[in-house]
Amino acid sequence: MLDIRKRTGYLFLAMVVAQVILVSAQVQTKKGTRLLQAVTFEVFSRFEFTTAAAAGRTRNLWSNYVGLRGAKAENDVLKRRVADLEVQLQQEHALATRSQRLQALLDLKSQATVPTLAAEVIAGNPDPVLRTVTINRGSSDGVVADMAVIAPAGVVGRVLGPVARHAARVQLLIDRNAAAGAMTERTRAGGMIVGADAKPPLRMELVSSLADVKVGDAVVASGVDGIYPKGYTIGRVESVDRGTGLELAIGVKPGVDFSSLEEVLVVMTPPRSATRDEDVK
Repeated sequence: MLDIRKRTGYLFLAMVVAQVILVSAQVQTKKGTRLLQAVTFEVFSRFEFTTAAAAGRTRNLWSNYVGLRGAKAENDVLKRRVADLEVQLQQEHALATRSQRLQALLDLKSQATVPTLAAEVIAGNPDPVLRTVTINRGSSDGVVADMAVIAPAGVVGRVLGPVARHAARVQLLIDRNAAAGAMTERTRAGGMIVGADAKPPLRMELVSSLADVKVGDAVVASGVDGIYPKGYTIGRVESVDRGTGLELAIGVKPGVDFSSLEEVLVVMTPPRSATRDEDVK
């Protein structure tokens, strides 16, 4: 019985819908368009608008996705190019810096009044007590112990024995066991430069308390030690004190930056005996 009622209801609903459709097909709007056609067009236009909007959003999302993928790929390429350019810039800067150093060394070699031999620093000594470096020149190049080593900024040190065939150790002037005859360039006040575990790392000793020495005075090699050529820069006076006796306590800042030595010149003049007081007179 219930099924018959349901079927009757469905049939009635279908008849009503059919009747509405028939009536709509006959009725016209104010513009002369049949109502059914207008309703149908409206329904389908709404559906098409919704579908088109969804498709547009999908296209936009896809375009944005593709654009982002393309931007990411382009960004990765740009990053690699920037990294390559940074490496190239560093290489060119290092090359320019080395060229400047070599040019300064070449200028020093051309101006030197003594024969010299260019050498590269190939190793340092981590021991803070024994300040030495190793150069790539040795006995096969004519290098012998106690030859002076210089750089464009001034005196570096002396060659230590024994000397290998293709390498040699150089005692830096700032080593506390190193020493060199020195004098102030302005007043020619003589003394001796020694290494010191202090700041500045050089001291000028054996200078009379009556000598005219001022902060900023240039200190050069005097040549009396028989090793270092006379007149080569050692450093500048950084401090002057009266000391405890008849001598001045003088601190000297070296002209050479010993922490960044890369190229040097070995003075190929064999060392001679230190000048005696009677020889000076």
